[in-house]
Amino acid sequence: MIKNGERIDDLNLKGLLIIQHEAKFKFGMDAVLLANFVHAKKGDKIIDLGCGTGIIPILIAGKTSDTYIYGVEIQKDISDMASRSVKLNKFSDRIQIINEDIRKIPEILGYEKFDIVTSNPPYLPIKTGFDKKNEHENISRYEINGDLEDFIKSAFRLLKFGGKFFMVHRADRIVDIVYNLRKYNLEPKKIRFVHPYVNDKPNIVLIESKKGAKKGTDIMKPLFVYKENGEYTQELLDIYGKNTIMEV
Repeated sequence: MIKNGERIDDLNLKGLLIIQHEAKFKFGMDAVLLANFVHAKKGDKIIDLGCGTGIIPILIAGKTSDTYIYGVEIQKDISDMASRSVKLNKFSDRIQIINEDIRKIPEILGYEKFDIVTSNPPYLPIKTGFDKKNEHENISRYEINGDLEDFIKSAFRLLKFGGKFFMVHRADRIVDIVYNLRKYNLEPKKIRFVHPYVNDKPNIVLIESKKGAKKGTDIMKPLFVYKENGEYTQELLDIYGKNTIMEV
């Protein structure tokens, strides 16, 4: 089950575990916040684009009942870790990991088949501080295998009419995000900014959009990570439980 350099981390949710590699990209706060942001109904068919080690599908499966979730990850070794984590948590009947390019997945799984699409995509265009030394970090952080528009376009193709797309991204790309969502008939319905401290500008944004919806957006109250004394806010503690919270 565990290969050289890997470890098993406790997610502190119903005994759920995840396999991660010490030297490769590991999930962060943004993925956990996104999983918490998703609201799924019983029986929903869900797909996570760029699932990494499977954190979002596993957390959603742990928090919902009778949902079926696909996770799509282009890196073969990372998708292999995700598949083993699915088996470790005995979710093989509810989660399927696919090693594929998210740009091709609508043709493989079919158009307009999903109730919910989620994504924590790479945040950075290749030209911004690209580091050629770490391939796994590069693929996870930079838009090498699909840019923001590619992820949104795939979400549009996969969603049923009225389906929802939940995404987490950098707050400073909000204009690009909203522009592309509307370009593909995904109306932003809820936007929530995440701030490290009360007096800091936001660095993360959570967005819920709906395919074919009328215009109108709810700007939700901000989410603050730290109190002035450096302790985590109660809301963060409620989201994470006993998890070790990573820096944003």
